[in-house]
Amino acid sequence: MSVNSFFKLFTPKDKVFYPLFEEASKSLIKLAELLHECVNAPLEEREDYIAQISKLESKIEYLTQKTNLELSKNFITPFDREDIYSLVKSIDYVADNLNGAANRINIYQVDKITKSIRKITAVNLEACQLIGEGIDQLKDFKDLNRVYEICERINKLENKSDRIFDKAVQEIFENETDAKNIIKYKEVLSSLESATDKCKSVANVLEAVAVKYS
Repeated sequence: MSVNSFFKLFTPKDKVFYPLFEEASKSLIKLAELLHECVNAPLEEREDYIAQISKLESKIEYLTQKTNLELSKNFITPFDREDIYSLVKSIDYVADNLNGAANRINIYQVDKITKSIRKITAVNLEACQLIGEGIDQLKDFKDLNRVYEICERINKLENKSDRIFDKAVQEIFENETDAKNIIKYKEVLSSLESATDKCKSVANVLEAVAVKYS
């Protein structure tokens, strides 16, 4: 038995941080679901989706602040304090970028949603669902091998997002003649691609924690 495994036997069950992680990850999954539904919905329905997305982003920001407050108050934490901070901040960054994409669709009045935008929202949704599963596996350190698999899958999704983004930008510059539309689509795609990057940041934290406690 490793030293970390030995100490885990005597560590009190966490009742503070994991509920916050779980609430944040569930909110993130819901946000990603709403965004994916939004880009597949009729134009007249988008405003309601965007309002719901904004509320969820604010909720995740609040949960991030609450987690940081609990870090300042609690001596015992389920794993390293810097990893807890990095985990919640990375989740917050994913939500911020997904919300940013929704806002740009709204502000720039992007009427026609391209296939590439739909593809990247689908990629982000899968990545967010995997984040939720990864956090669940870290609770009581149930299946750390599954955490590694999840992180590998998120990394592959980030590479897929990069490929979709690069191809989409190339097609925009090749086929779009209106400069305003070029800016609109590139801004939305950039926010979505950045969200996948931040999902990879979450995966890096999950993997780091799994390594330390395996």
